[in-house]
Amino acid sequence: MSLLTARAPFTPDPPLLLASVTSPAEARVCLGAGADIIDAKDPSAGALGALSVARVTAITAEIGAGETQSATAVSATIGDLPADPEPVCEAANQMAAAGVDYVKVGFQSGGDPQGVIFRLADCDLGKARLVGVLFADQNPDFELIKAMARAGFAGVMLDTADKKAGSLNRILSSGRLSSFIQRSKESRLFAGLAGSLRLNDIDVLANLKPDILGFRGALCLDSERTFAIDERAVADVRSRINAISAIRSRAAG
Repeated sequence: MSLLTARAPFTPDPPLLLASVTSPAEARVCLGAGADIIDAKDPSAGALGALSVARVTAITAEIGAGETQSATAVSATIGDLPADPEPVCEAANQMAAAGVDYVKVGFQSGGDPQGVIFRLADCDLGKARLVGVLFADQNPDFELIKAMARAGFAGVMLDTADKKAGSLNRILSSGRLSSFIQRSKESRLFAGLAGSLRLNDIDVLANLKPDILGFRGALCLDSERTFAIDERAVADVRSRINAISAIRSRAAG
């Protein structure tokens, strides 16, 4: 959490690298390759598939054990739950108990998203902060961003529900993505972009000035999101994100 808190309200340059992992071992690999945020998620269980609280607790402990990684934030998803206030609040409470910095709550189509956001405002999550997730391929309602801000959310991310539909920037135009980022920052929420992102998506998306770029499939063996993390792939993504900052520095200098 300290990485984002320390830089707010300024946009990180380059964007922070969020790496979705399924185990302490994968978290360790991603930390070693330069991830800024470790995101606990089960890719075999849906877009925001949840790991068990015990597994997330183990991931959090693995990160906390790294003496040089004190600035690394940990997030965790609660699963692809319907927008029903009480079950979502209960799931958020349980995941917060794993010691994470951020609990990610997805808002897919249908249900009562406003009711969920209103209910989450009263949930006692301890040190954990809330991050909303909207889905680019489900006609996302950007008006929910203001409601999240009023409820005390820390940030909001734009993702994709159907991982076979292609990367985020093939689903929404640059103008629509820019609107999402602008609305988020106007509400003083950090803005993240994710959704089947690949190495060649980084340049275009980084130029939109998000705070976070999130990856899973691009970090895995054979670029398959349900396969194991590949350290070389993580390093390639880290290098490409770092190159964005270097290019901007040369242009400005």
